[in-house]
Amino acid sequence: MNRIALVLSLSLLASCHGNAEGPAFEISGTLENRKLDEASGLQALADDTFLVHNDEKNELFVIDGSGRHLGSFELDGAKNRDWEALARVPGPHGPLIVVADTGDNEARRGKVHLYFFPLPTADRYEDEHESIHRLEVRYPDGPRDVESVAYDPAGDRILLLSKRDRPPRLYGIPLTTALENKKAEATFLTTVPGFRPPTRRDILVSPTRGRWVSQPTGMDISPDGRMAAVITYRSLYIFHRADGQDWAEAFRSQPVEYLGPPGSYDEAVAFSRDGKTVYVTTERRPAPVYRLTLP
Repeated sequence: MNRIALVLSLSLLASCHGNAEGPAFEISGTLENRKLDEASGLQALADDTFLVHNDEKNELFVIDGSGRHLGSFELDGAKNRDWEALARVPGPHGPLIVVADTGDNEARRGKVHLYFFPLPTADRYEDEHESIHRLEVRYPDGPRDVESVAYDPAGDRILLLSKRDRPPRLYGIPLTTALENKKAEATFLTTVPGFRPPTRRDILVSPTRGRWVSQPTGMDISPDGRMAAVITYRSLYIFHRADGQDWAEAFRSQPVEYLGPPGSYDEAVAFSRDGKTVYVTTERRPAPVYRLTLP
């Protein structure tokens, strides 16, 4: 399908779900580096520059908004059991990147880990980078499969959203706790009920994938803390936080749903640094980079 046909198709799909006047996804490019075949974490570093990783191996890649390869490096001092997300947080000496080793398909991990390292800059994309802090995380109600992690600037905490619970469960860790301690128990905040459940057709078409088509596989919060983007295998959901709300309350509200993009397994989502655009990419190859410009 060519790009024009794809955009028209996505516009039609969006109009079927209450977004007739809303934006449509566009393809801005494709992940150039062929090593990126399981992209599951995405985070903006600067204008039109993003960090992305695979599920496996402790290697991170720098791309631009079109997917063009800008550099890569291994993260020394970190292990990749199941990396699933990236987040950006303020640190005592400048911004830090958080790598979330939080995947747990079978809900068997009694503890998971967050790795912190300094924000890569344009002159160091190919240099060696080292994790400067590791946080061991447990959940108060037992193991959870978490593929969605983001920083909440309004509450100054790291949020973790489970995948395989119905409805998904939201947890939080204060950033000061995360940076000052080696171990922490996440606090349960709320359930998030606003995702459209799978249809009978979803399950008939793909019995395995159809069961999870509405479950969160990636999350980011806009730099101003006012919007949260959550990607699933079927749709992108945008949650809005009103003045005076915290995200525990805002995530119980009804989100705006944008059907698509049509990647095979969309798991990586990030806001641009100005908060005006959402980028999504997918596991498997070829891996398009999708862009949604918000109204």
